[in-house]
Amino acid sequence: MGLFRTLINPQHEEHPERAEVARAANLLQIGEFQLLQLAYKDWFGADLPTAEIDSVFGSYMIQNQVPVWARHYARHIIGLDAAGMLNDSDPAFHRYDPEYKTIVPYGVRRFCGAAAVILIFLGGGIWLSHLTTAQTSQILPPYFSDETMKNVNQGPNPTP
Repeated sequence: MGLFRTLINPQHEEHPERAEVARAANLLQIGEFQLLQLAYKDWFGADLPTAEIDSVFGSYMIQNQVPVWARHYARHIIGLDAAGMLNDSDPAFHRYDPEYKTIVPYGVRRFCGAAAVILIFLGGGIWLSHLTTAQTSQILPPYFSDETMKNVNQGPNPTP
């Protein structure tokens, strides 16, 4: 019944300590495992060792044992949100998220260079098309030149 209830309402958690961790992870828009990694880094000052990953996450997910450092970190995040000081897009919260990237603009010089290349390309194309077209008497196709239209207006040459 607990699995069905959680599927219908993902915010629902039967264990209050895990609910705090899940809420903090949702506030930061990251997974619970990433929150555990951040909490470990915050508490111990080092990344979670690979030898301990399975035991920490297994005890958290299967046995519902929330480490003290994870509870402390989750409460800190929830407190920051309550105070209105939480910035969920801070790169420090997404250091274990490989898809998270911050886009830094390259500046005005690069933009001006790209705009100049586009302007030269388009302007050169318009100038080149102007040079290659002949004088026409019509705007729409078929494009007959003025010379062809003069010959048509004069009619056929009479044979003597």
